[in-house]
Amino acid sequence: MRNIYYFGLLCYVFVVACNSTPKEELKPASNHTATPFSDTLKLDTFKVSLEGTDPKNSSLQFSIISYKGKEIYKVNIQGADLLKANQNLKTNSEKMKYLNNQVQFFFEEEHFIWPAVMPTEKADENVPDKAFYEELKQTQLNGFNYRLGKEAKVYIAWSEKDQKVKVFYQTHDTF
Repeated sequence: MRNIYYFGLLCYVFVVACNSTPKEELKPASNHTATPFSDTLKLDTFKVSLEGTDPKNSSLQFSIISYKGKEIYKVNIQGADLLKANQNLKTNSEKMKYLNNQVQFFFEEEHFIWPAVMPTEKADENVPDKAFYEELKQTQLNGFNYRLGKEAKVYIAWSEKDQKVKVFYQTHDTF
């Protein structure tokens, strides 16, 4: 009788193990797009990828490669900073899924600004470099923005004068 019980228990465990679905393994995501940025017509390549499998120690690697093939911008955004935007996430799996979604949403149309600064716009306290802001009014080059936290955003554009990507507008988290 005891053997039948153990045999039945063993069969039950085997059936449950065979029928259970494995946990969804979230692999770090990557995304890229091509758009005019350092030139009004030629396409630069924007790339973003999630590095790491632990939410607290992960980071988004964002870079822009010019149409000439040269890296003109690179930034590392900490996953922990992005997670501050969504405090409702409890498990590591939920947090990693959220970070992977951030990678997929990184290049949504709302982040591209054509042109970066309109000729009628006025600089405010979030403009770190007024001369660059005025340069963008003249060149009409495109801009791009990305999040650093819950409300913190960085707005970047190409400076013809300095031949590099610069920040033209920045907002900060208000906790």
